[in-house]
Amino acid sequence: MKHLVIVESPAKAKTIQKYLGKEYEVASSVGHIRDLPSKELGVNIDQGYTPSFVTIKGKEKVIKDLKSKAKGKSVLLASDMDREGEAIAWHIAQVLDLPSERPNRVIFSEITETAIQKAILHPKPLSNPKVQAQFTRRILDRLVGYQISPLLWRVLHSGRLSAGRVQSVALRLICALEESIQKFIPEEYWKFRGVFDSVEAWLTRIDQKSLEKFPIRDEKKALETEKDLRNQEYFIAEVKKNDVKKRPLAPFITSTLQQEASNKLGFSVDRTMKLAQQLYEGVEIDGNQLAFITYMRTDSTRLSKEALESAKTYITTHLGSKYYQQRTHFSKKGASTNIQDAHEAIRPTYPELSPDQIKNKLSKNLFQLYSLIWNRFMASQSAEAIYEATKIVIKDRKGKYQWEATGNRRLFDGFEFFYPAVTTEKPIDHPFTQGQSISLGDLETSQHYTQPPKRFSEATLVKRLEKEGIGRPSTYASIVKTLFDRKYVLREAKTLRPSFLGALVNDFLENNFAEIVETRFTADLERKLDAIEDGNRDWKQVLEEFYVPFSHNLQEKQEHLSTGKLHLEQKTNIKCPECDQEMVLKVGRYGPYLHCSECKKNLSVVDHAKMVVNGETFEFDPESHQEMKSSEPVSVGRKCPKCQSDLVERNGRFGKFIACSNYPDCKYTETINQTSRGSCPLCGKKVFKRKSKKGRTFFVCEDNHYSGGSCTYISWNEPSEHSCPDCKSSLVYKYNKADGEYLYCPACKKKAFSGDLPE
Repeated sequence: MKHLVIVESPAKAKTIQKYLGKEYEVASSVGHIRDLPSKELGVNIDQGYTPSFVTIKGKEKVIKDLKSKAKGKSVLLASDMDREGEAIAWHIAQVLDLPSERPNRVIFSEITETAIQKAILHPKPLSNPKVQAQFTRRILDRLVGYQISPLLWRVLHSGRLSAGRVQSVALRLICALEESIQKFIPEEYWKFRGVFDSVEAWLTRIDQKSLEKFPIRDEKKALETEKDLRNQEYFIAEVKKNDVKKRPLAPFITSTLQQEASNKLGFSVDRTMKLAQQLYEGVEIDGNQLAFITYMRTDSTRLSKEALESAKTYITTHLGSKYYQQRTHFSKKGASTNIQDAHEAIRPTYPELSPDQIKNKLSKNLFQLYSLIWNRFMASQSAEAIYEATKIVIKDRKGKYQWEATGNRRLFDGFEFFYPAVTTEKPIDHPFTQGQSISLGDLETSQHYTQPPKRFSEATLVKRLEKEGIGRPSTYASIVKTLFDRKYVLREAKTLRPSFLGALVNDFLENNFAEIVETRFTADLERKLDAIEDGNRDWKQVLEEFYVPFSHNLQEKQEHLSTGKLHLEQKTNIKCPECDQEMVLKVGRYGPYLHCSECKKNLSVVDHAKMVVNGETFEFDPESHQEMKSSEPVSVGRKCPKCQSDLVERNGRFGKFIACSNYPDCKYTETINQTSRGSCPLCGKKVFKRKSKKGRTFFVCEDNHYSGGSCTYISWNEPSEHSCPDCKSSLVYKYNKADGEYLYCPACKKKAFSGDLPE
């Protein structure tokens, strides 16, 4: 073999290998191999913001393997086509000592034989501006997160908090919306529905004034209007019929795919991107690795000539030429003919492969997502749908009231053959003529109230981030996932609301680092990163413009913290249950709690409490009031075995525990046993969750030999009740940022996702 091709993913490597001859070997870096150090800033600010990259823990073997395979071969770097992929390629080039000017960078926008072989023949040097843009983003995020987060830890007494540059803006949007919802005051209004010869119409105007702008606000006026409506003579004032053409939407980009997958399939943003990654890298079908879609992190709606021709062939062959209409969509930066810059929309790599042909070859979720992408792509190259739109205007003879009825009849489905529209409007079949008299039949008067703004779903949050220019296609999923991982956001049905912790963090950032959570400021930074990538801005200058004012503010806040000016003590709307005085929110050794300055009573705050900031007051939802618990120790109904004082339940650094009420004279304690989801794999008994001295969770059998039992089971991983489908060993629960929680077989040393297990 003369050539080594290095990609990010093992699955992608397997797919590409079959398209290249014996002269090529395809290896994987398994994502990033180097990053900024985890336990220090890793950026030398005094020396021009120079980053200090280190090998990621566990990647030593990968690097050694790549070095071994690269000996005597020409190396082609084929990581993903976004900034992050370019940075990965740069790091690999550094560890392999590849000259920066050598043309060894190739990009695969799709994993097909034609695209791969064409790209392999046209390598180019690494894009330094693209690498610099990614480094700038990484350094910006490090400067913000690494320097603000310690302030959060000290003010809120929690080491699990973070203040990421972009996640904080997303959290601010969610909190601001929640505040609008809580402050919203509903207004009453009334609607009138009438039936005229079986046609439903709505009252739209009274005395030429629109009810939408000037609604009836009280019941008395509504009932008077209802009575007057029944006493009128009506006629058809106008009949309008015209053909309306509906154009199809563009093929998917990252944000629109995430939104539609959420709306139509119920997928989370993170789930959508994981499935799309699988479809892009390749899925094993009948013993062969096959990639189904083009690169899934893109903001371009452009389609290649080959894709356009494939769509034309499929549509005209299966549906006829009347269903076909070519539309060329260009990327935001303009179309490029260079194979290495072929940013396209998300589309099927083999358009001729319809969902019906591979329905039994893919898992349910992969099939659903592929179908969505394939149908949207075909629809984008289809003819308009044509509807006959009808509008009937009904008036009374005195000209005081106006009713309207609307309906649509589809004359030609066009693109809706692939991508059906959701509509509730029915056609109006009644042959009305202008001027004819008509009688009012049923009349329904209904009371309504204006509704508060809707909370974000994952899809609408991504849409808002895109609209505000916050983040880029490669970051949307990680932004949402981080908010959940940090427990700053909770799901309520399909919507997102800030947690109590999220509201606290957002309030701290707004009061002390307002610019960081300001949408325009963050969007402007994103535009500067784009300018660096395009070669129009100097990356160190961008960092300097950001860091100088940021560091001055940071230093001021650190001084305030050391002098006691920076602390949390906020008024709340909660009354003390003992003396009825307003309580204040404080933060103690074990986190936030409510305190009454009059009678000194304390209440703990439940994690899922709903709270919004209203001026200088933290307002808790009424339901949360009922769940506030006294932070005073609660008796457990037993005596201390050492001194016979009452045993009580207390809260500590690692959760609840049982202790002697005679503390500190008596220091007897007991652990409150929390059981794991699985039983002991050695003896089948219960397994208890414990905390080590350093706060790390471990699991031990209830019959453990430390307490006189006979079982030796102890593990850092939580046991499950599932068995490995291959070797039948007991599976354990594990977690990482990429996959979330998953099942793992210690014997086979491989993941076993719940979808792989028998129900």
